[in-house]
Amino acid sequence: MIDVTDGQSIGFAADANGQDTLFAVRRGERLYVYRNLCPHQGGPLAWRKDRYLNQDGTRIVCFAHGAEFEIESGRCIRGPCLGQSLQAVSTGIGVKS
Repeated sequence: MIDVTDGQSIGFAADANGQDTLFAVRRGERLYVYRNLCPHQGGPLAWRKDRYLNQDGTRIVCFAHGAEFEIESGRCIRGPCLGQSLQAVSTGIGVKS
C-alpha cells in the first residue's frame, strides 16, 4: 500500500544513489504510477522530494524544462516533449484510505 493523500504525489523505489525511480499521484481512489523520467531528456521530474505536481495539483510537471503532463494519461500537453508520454507502471499497489 502507498500512503499518499488525495491530490498529492510521492516518489519511491529509490535506486542505489537514493533517487526515486518511480512516483505516484493519487486522484480520489485512483493511483497513477509513472517512471521518474522526463521523455524530453530522460532526467528526473521533481525539483525536490515528492514534488511532481504543479501548484494547483492539476498536472505533473518536469521542473527542469517546464513540461506539463496529464495525470491520468501521462501525456505531455505543454513543453518540449509535446505529444510524448511518461512511462506508466502497472502495479498491484492500492491506496491507503
